[in-house]
Amino acid sequence: MKALLIINPISGTSSKEGLDKYVTDTLTPLGWEIDVAFTQGHNEATRLAREAVAAGYQAVLAAGGDGTVNEVAAALRDTDTSLGIIPCGSGNGLARHAGIPVGMREGVEVIKEKNIVPADYMTVNGLPCFCTFGVGFDAAVSAAFARHKRRGKFTYLKSTFETYRKYKPELYTIEVNGEIISERAFLVAVCNASQYGNNAYIAPHASITDGLLDVTVIHNGNTLTTALVGVDLLTGMLEKNALIDTLRTPELKITRTNPGAVHIDGEPMELGNEIIIKCHPGKLKLFLPTKQQDFTPFITPISALLSDLRVMINKIVNPLN
Repeated sequence: MKALLIINPISGTSSKEGLDKYVTDTLTPLGWEIDVAFTQGHNEATRLAREAVAAGYQAVLAAGGDGTVNEVAAALRDTDTSLGIIPCGSGNGLARHAGIPVGMREGVEVIKEKNIVPADYMTVNGLPCFCTFGVGFDAAVSAAFARHKRRGKFTYLKSTFETYRKYKPELYTIEVNGEIISERAFLVAVCNASQYGNNAYIAPHASITDGLLDVTVIHNGNTLTTALVGVDLLTGMLEKNALIDTLRTPELKITRTNPGAVHIDGEPMELGNEIIIKCHPGKLKLFLPTKQQDFTPFITPISALLSDLRVMINKIVNPLN
C-alpha cells in the first residue's frame, strides 16, 4: 500500500519528533511505501492530500489534531483514497469516537490492521464536516477557545466558564423529518460522531456508518441544571437529561433570526441565518479498529479514561525518539 504521511508539527502539546521514522520503520516491513510531508500552515493538509489522491496514493495518514484530520478528510471524501488517523491533538474527537487510542504508536497499530470501512460525513451549507456541527453555546465556546494562545483541556474549560457568564439562548426553527420545530435553545448540535473530543459525549449513540445524523437540542436551564448537563456529557447519560431532546435524520434545516457564530468540528466561523445540513453515507474510507464496542453509559467513558492513562504512561516510558 502506498501512503502519504502528513504531519502537523504544532498540533496538540506532544512532540512529533521521530514520528516520521517510527511510521516508516513500522509499516515498510509490512509492504507499505511511505512518503512524508509536514504542514506549515492552514489548509496545507488539504492541498497535500488532494495531490496524493491525484498521484494515486491508496492512503493518507493524518498525524495531528481534529483540524489536521478534517483538512485531510475534506480532500479524501468521495474518493478511493483511505484516511488513517494518528491522533496528536487536544480533542481528537473523530479518533475517540472511532475507538482509535489517542497515542501516536497506538494510532499506527490501528492502521496496521488495514480494516478500511466506508464512513459517513456531512455537509453544512456545502462545507464538509466529519464529527460535530453546532450553533449556540458550543459555537460561542469554540470562538472563545480559538482566541486563546494556549490549547488543551484547561483552556477549553476556562473558555466554557467565561462564555457561560454572558451567554443568552437563541430562537431556532428546525425543519426535520417533515416537521417544523421552533425552540429557544441553549444549543443545537448536529452530530455525525458521538463526541466533541476529550470524551465529552454530545450524542452518545451516534454512528459514523448508519447514514443518519444525530441532533441534540439542549434547552435553557438554571445554573444547577446546566451544570448537570455538563456532568452528563462526561458520563454518557446526556440523553436521559430533562433538558435534552434528540432525533435522527439524514438531513435538516436550521433557521435563526440573525447570522452569526457556528462551529464545524470545533472550528469557529460565521454563517447566515439559514443552515442546511446533509449526511453523505459511506463516502469516506476510514481505517478503524477491527474490534468495536457498543456505547454504554459510565462504562465507555471510564474505559476511555483508562485508555488515555495507558497511552500517557507509554509516552513517558517508551518515547518515539
